[in-house]
Amino acid sequence: MAIMAGVPKTPGPGQVPPAHLRVTNQDRENVVEHVKAAYAEGRFDKLEFDDRLERAMTARTHGDLMPIMNELYGSLAVPTLAPPPHPARPAPATGPAESNERLGGALAHLLPIIGFPVLGPLLLLLTGGKTSPYIRSHALEALNFQITVVGASILLPLTFVGIVLVPFIWVAAIILAIVGGVSALSEGNFRYPMTLRLVK
Repeated sequence: MAIMAGVPKTPGPGQVPPAHLRVTNQDRENVVEHVKAAYAEGRFDKLEFDDRLERAMTARTHGDLMPIMNELYGSLAVPTLAPPPHPARPAPATGPAESNERLGGALAHLLPIIGFPVLGPLLLLLTGGKTSPYIRSHALEALNFQITVVGASILLPLTFVGIVLVPFIWVAAIILAIVGGVSALSEGNFRYPMTLRLVK
């Protein structure tokens, strides 16, 4: 069967796609996996990681992705079509964290104290938690704890005993949030007691 002239062909295995060819979400995700793998191997620092990650996620054509892969593998652009052979595991939340990550983790615990019980941890989860497993871990823990506290504050007053317990729960919540914030600053892995972990 003849191939119509002017109709672009999909590159075959091992072929470099044309630079003007639009990328798919899968292409972007594959390059992101390569970037994460290289970062986990210590091949560049956090600023370089963030730069490459942003460029990969906003790429529109293969011409946008090829420079990133060239920076990782030299003049090899074919890996843009396939994920890395050994996907990098996320860095453990208890591993070494940079100062801005420790601060972000601490804020996830401490923002509820100044009037943002659920919004504070949620904001950190949706911002810093996207690129930092350390911030994500602390933000998730703080968010689940604050959801538990808010739920208890709504349900417990329905009983007489509950009304008496609510102030103690609030005091305990403040103390635990401070402990969590200090733990995050010192690269600890803090876990709140009696917490319903609804958000994963």
